[in-house]
Amino acid sequence: MPELPEVETVRRGLEPSMRGAVLNEVRLYRPNLRFDLPQDMVTLLPTRRIEALRRRGKYILIDFDNGWTVIVHLGMSGSFRVGAAGALKADHAHDHVQWFYTAADGENFTAIYNDPRRFGFFDMVRSDAAADYSAFAAMGPEPFDPAFNGAYLKARLAASRAPIKQALLDQSVVAGLGNIYVCEALYRAGIDPRRKAGAIAVARYEALAVHAVAVLNEALDSGGSTLRDHRAVDGGTGYFQHRFDVYDREGLFCANPDCQSGEKGCIKRIVQAGRSTFFCPVRQT
Repeated sequence: MPELPEVETVRRGLEPSMRGAVLNEVRLYRPNLRFDLPQDMVTLLPTRRIEALRRRGKYILIDFDNGWTVIVHLGMSGSFRVGAAGALKADHAHDHVQWFYTAADGENFTAIYNDPRRFGFFDMVRSDAAADYSAFAAMGPEPFDPAFNGAYLKARLAASRAPIKQALLDQSVVAGLGNIYVCEALYRAGIDPRRKAGAIAVARYEALAVHAVAVLNEALDSGGSTLRDHRAVDGGTGYFQHRFDVYDREGLFCANPDCQSGEKGCIKRIVQAGRSTFFCPVRQT
């Protein structure tokens, strides 16, 4: 599933042509994805101006000037393509939603939502109620929020008996982090993913928060990670997968100099709560 860097990469790709644009037409090529597609997109949004594109956790929010917000989740395989309105055509096999719009500079564009596995979804809410949307109501702080720091993590997880890897995947603890970037952040912070969240010292949590933000920023600079489905709006792939320290590198050596002398690679893979965890038991304690 796309995580924060991949979703933010898509948001940034949509923003240049969409922000300030007037939506002219919405076409729905099937009635549903994970849930029913909102028919109000067809009736309430044409002729309206797009005021902003935001992200909350792993969701994209598109605000319109009539007080409606479209919420998009990319699911497992969702992506957008953006191009000139007359040049980009929909393939109805996996292209499910198409918007036609006129950008602020007068150029006509189309944005096509593609989702072969159909686990993504679109929803519509009143903009003034978006913060109370069911997926956001209990969502934790964004990693880039100053409130996300060692003191917050220590206080939030003080009573937790869950392994720290599992705890960090809980979106009520921190928004947007997923399996890839939790593995990478824990490696950089030197924390064993099996360690009980409530038993970690505040200083180690402070290092974890710093490393999590650094990993996310590096992934954003690389356009995210493309392991299977992630695509930017221009069709390009992310590159951060070439910089993984541990994720998906079972049996290989990590960057820790103390691990380089062995005959076998140090990186291990275990399963926690049904998800693969990659870590170095030498560096991570």
